[in-house]
Amino acid sequence: MKSIEHFLEVLIFNSRWLLAPFYLGLVLGIVLLLAKFGQELLHIVPHAMTLSESDVVLAILTLVDISLVANLLIIIIFSGYENFVSKIDTGDHEDRPEWMGKVDFSGLKIKVIASIVAISAIELLKGFVNVSNIVQSAADVPAVWSEADQALAWKVGIHLVLVVSGVLFAWMDKVSESTHIAKSVHNSKHE
Repeated sequence: MKSIEHFLEVLIFNSRWLLAPFYLGLVLGIVLLLAKFGQELLHIVPHAMTLSESDVVLAILTLVDISLVANLLIIIIFSGYENFVSKIDTGDHEDRPEWMGKVDFSGLKIKVIASIVAISAIELLKGFVNVSNIVQSAADVPAVWSEADQALAWKVGIHLVLVVSGVLFAWMDKVSESTHIAKSVHNSKHE
């Protein structure tokens, strides 16, 4: 019976490697983002002097947005792989990020929600930069919200929900951490 239990435990423990293809897929996602980034950059560079200021700002915000998503993927790949699959052996490589190996699942959640809020903020900023186009297109509709107005309102609403969610995640982690610390102190006093 003990050998069956040991076999099951080894099988369950080694099943973590089933996550590795997910992380490789996310690496491919970064490659796709790099291609999209290059496409956007090649699209704007030849027209930079003829585009309006708001169009240039919108294009740059798109580049920032793509880079934030790529950063988010790196955080998920490194932290997820190290937390759930295996430690990444980089030796003493000078370029190893300081946070690598130190972000636990709780920290990963906070970093992910913070990145999503930042991406949402960029999308919202793009909507606000584009507000002059929205106002011009809505000039003929005095009393009713245009589709562009509704889209901007949805972006604001979604961003606020994401910000509140981020704050709640951080608060829950702080409460959980303080409860854990209090239990540790309580247990050490009674030993």
